Formats: sequence, C-alpha cells, structure tokens
Amino acid sequence: MKFTTPFAILLFVFLVSCKNNTETLSEIKALSADIKTAYAPDKRVALFEIDIQEIDNQLILEGKTTSEIALLTLLDSLNSKKIKFKNKVRVLPDTLIGHKIYAVAKNAVINIRSQPKHAAELGTQGLLGMSLKVLDKQGDFYQIQTPDNYISWVDKGGIIRMKKEEFDTWNASKKIIFTEISGVVYADKNKNGPIVSDITLGGLLKYVAEDATFYQVAYPDNRSGFILKNQATIYKNWLQKLTQTTENIETIATKFNGFPYLWGGTSSKGIDCSGFTKMVYLMNGFIIPRDASQQINAGTTVDVNLSFKDLEKGDLLFFGTRATATKKQRVVHVGIWLGNDKMEFIHASGNVHISSMDAKQSNYDAFNKDRYLGSKRYLGASDKNIINLKDFLKL
Repeated sequence: MKFTTPFAILLFVFLVSCKNNTETLSEIKALSADIKTAYAPDKRVALFEIDIQEIDNQLILEGKTTSEIALLTLLDSLNSKKIKFKNKVRVLPDTLIGHKIYAVAKNAVINIRSQPKHAAELGTQGLLGMSLKVLDKQGDFYQIQTPDNYISWVDKGGIIRMKKEEFDTWNASKKIIFTEISGVVYADKNKNGPIVSDITLGGLLKYVAEDATFYQVAYPDNRSGFILKNQATIYKNWLQKLTQTTENIETIATKFNGFPYLWGGTSSKGIDCSGFTKMVYLMNGFIIPRDASQQINAGTTVDVNLSFKDLEKGDLLFFGTRATATKKQRVVHVGIWLGNDKMEFIHASGNVHISSMDAKQSNYDAFNKDRYLGSKRYLGASDKNIINLKDFLKL
C-alpha cells in the first residue's frame, strides 16, 4: 500500500488501528518509504535514511535526514496515533559538526566521493573557492553539499571549514575568477618563482590588490599569492559583462575539445559527460544539476519528434534506453547541440569531441543517434533547478 499525500497519511492513522504489531510496523515502514518519495526522492540531493525497528513494544527510529519537515511528518503521524517510539534520527547538520557547518574548497580541484573513503567512486568535483555546506563527518571525510545540492564525501584536506560569520564574509568578499583552462598561483610577483598551487577554469579567490601585471589574491585558508591578470578577471565584472548566448555556449564548449574523460570529473583536469555540460553552463553563468539523469528534468522540452529539426545551439541532448511497458527510461549520456549544417553536437565520451547526427558526415555517431531520447533547452528557461548567477547581482 502506498501513501503519497497528507490525506493518505491520515488514512494510515486509521488503518494501523486495525493491525497487529507486525502489520503495524510494516505499515509504518511503508509510510516512511512514501515520505521519502515525497520529500527526498533523489538521495544525491536530499537524504532520508530511516531505520525503524520494534524493541520491547516500542518503535526505535534511527538514521539521518537533511529534511526536517520529512521527519516531522513521520513523527506527527506516529504521535497522532499515540504510538510509542524513541526518535534517534539525526537531522543534518547536527552537533557532530558543531558550529562550522559551512566550508570552502581550498584546492584547485577537490574530489568528492560517493563514500567516506579514498577508494570510493568519484561522484563529482569542486573547484577552488567553491562554497559548500557541511552535513556530517566520518573519519577524515566530511559529507558535504555543493551549490547544485549534490551530496557526497570529501577528504578533510580539500576544504576549510567555517562558521556562518566567516562563510558570509568569504561569500561577500570581492573575488577574481580564473578564466584560462589551467594555470598557477605564484608566491610572489615572479613568473619564474615558487608556486603556491595550481588553479583551473572557474576557480575563485579573494581579491586583495592589483598592479599592471598581477592580481594579489587570498585563499579561503588565508594563504596568499599572485595571478597573472591576463588569465583572470574580477568575478563581478565578468558576470556583469557575460553574454549568455548560444554562441558563448559553443565558445566555452569547444575550449574543452580533446580533454580526457574522467568518471565523476567536472573540471579541466578530467570531465565526464554531465560534468562537461555542467562546466560549460557554469562558465556561462549558470549552476545546473550534476548528473545527466537530473539534467533531463530541468529546462524546456524541445524536439519532441526526435527529428533534430527544432534544436538550437546550446540545447542539451540526452541518450540512453527508452522506456518500455515494464521499464522506465534510463538516461546515461548527455551532449550539447552545436546547431550547424553538419548536425553536430559536442560531448565527453572517451574524450571531449564533436560528433554528428548526419550519416553523410565522417564523424557520424550512429550509436548515439540510435539511443537519442530527446532534448532540453536551458537558455531562457524558468526553472528552479537552473540557477542564473546573474540574478544574484540584483540582490
């Protein structure tokens, strides 16, 4: 039995009165599962990991969640029926993290993994200066949430944790953005001198001062250095002048041509298919969902006939397995339409390269044409999952 609305929760209260203990526990677990579906259906962006057991005629609720309202919905349902329970569920972040519930990436690229261990799958990456929310801790790893709400684990060496006041100060500070594919931060105003660290496209550092050749910058952990002015610019100026056009989507996308594929990569050090589309849109002033299966749920649907005729440059093309009577559609790949007379798109597969949907072209991609699922248009779309960074300039 499935419960998906508040009315169904009331129905649950009535039904459990007619059940024995085993049946009641089963119903409660079903309710918990449906609350998870309603409030935290995608564990990549929201957690509702609740274990329910009955010990000595009392329910024990354990686990963790990032959705307080989801937990309260469950607890209110139990209280309304006067069911005895002990709540041990953690609402993240909690006292384990303390007051430093925020963090900023302090390395050029931080590797964010699916589990709190170095051998775990790479889930995504973060860039230098990226603001993060800290949720949990296990050993030397912190569970964090990136600006696109992606939840995973990062080694403590990749971040600097902050209290809210420190975090707000960092976010409000004047910054520079690195605009080349890769480079370095120098220890002093000497291109042949020692290096503080590397830096990649999209990296952010605090502005301190400038002269004709260098920006003086500060890291979130208070290290300092110098960046060549022809490789970076003032972030606010960059964003104000940024033209969010189809042509600029293409310009940024083709900068990555030939770059290596890396599962979980979202940087110029290595990139996967959705990390590529994410990075292209980031450098056009947008924060978009992380994975292809999430990206297909944002934007405006185009090319419903799968003919490629209604596509515009910059549209996202999705690929995978089509739905059947017994299986849901499965999205496994994404690329960016280039909108030229060769019917070309650019994507990360093996490396970043340009392919065509035209069988007459030498770069024809029959494999992906056969598994094409449809497209989404992000430019001009009004969607809560597509964050236009220009909007923050108005605040």
